[in-house]
Amino acid sequence: MKKLLSTQYKDWAFNLSMFILRLGLGVLMIPHGYDKLVHFANYKKDFMNFLGLGSTVSLALIVFSEFFCSIFLIMGLFTRITVMPMIIGLCVVIFKAHNGEIFGDGEHGSLFLIGLLVVLLCGPGKASVDGIMGK
Repeated sequence: MKKLLSTQYKDWAFNLSMFILRLGLGVLMIPHGYDKLVHFANYKKDFMNFLGLGSTVSLALIVFSEFFCSIFLIMGLFTRITVMPMIIGLCVVIFKAHNGEIFGDGEHGSLFLIGLLVVLLCGPGKASVDGIMGK
């Protein structure tokens, strides 16, 4: 019981926690990007034109963010750089597509955003490619 109430933690617990967080966020984000990648032609005609880039470019950036960056996140490769496009994409989803409704339609995006911000601030942990390379 004393350990459960303690505010101290071990290095292995932090590294395991970051691994689980990275793995969970990446695995849960991949289906969103994969669906858009497989059905790219169907999505591009109705996709949001963000900042005047065009719907095709905006969709390609979201596919990169949600699918390919998720794979890098799972591996823990270039983790802090990898989560930045994901964070930007989720901010667009929450504040532009869902009008800032963090408790309504944008709730899932908000949860992903919080998790990715934690990974950005804390890093990937030692159970990652970055951790093995010593970055």
